[in-house]
Amino acid sequence: MATFAHKITPMLWFDGRAEEAARLYVSIFPDSSIGAISRRPDGTPLVVEFTLAGHRFTALDGGPEYAFTPAVSFVVDCETQEEVDHYWDRLGDGGDPATRQCGWLTDRFGVSWQVVPRQLAEYMSDPDPEKAGRTLQAMLRMQKLDIEGLRRAHDGEE
Repeated sequence: MATFAHKITPMLWFDGRAEEAARLYVSIFPDSSIGAISRRPDGTPLVVEFTLAGHRFTALDGGPEYAFTPAVSFVVDCETQEEVDHYWDRLGDGGDPATRQCGWLTDRFGVSWQVVPRQLAEYMSDPDPEKAGRTLQAMLRMQKLDIEGLRRAHDGEE
């Protein structure tokens, strides 16, 4: 396995779809690429190294022993609604629609993602508990987060 500049690299365990997942993810995020792919003697992938938005990841085709759960998720920090829409649509394509709530979704490989606009943290940490509470209630009613809807709730315009 290669040595990376980062001290910690997440390793994701897939059941026969590590290369497919890595290729999808690098197609979605800028500053992303596939690195080394270690293969079994039959040519199927075993370990796929890849970079997403400048962060190193490793995918292992380890078999069916383990599955992803929402206990671990990846947060996608978005500046605009266009970014929220892009990541929500691309990551959610083929995923489990039943898992979509409050900006969370599960992709087609079972990996959980949180597609979150930066404004959410600002609104949720407002020192005015009424504003923060209205934001929380609005978020709880959403699947894909809507920046304008969150702002209206925060500002009491709903």
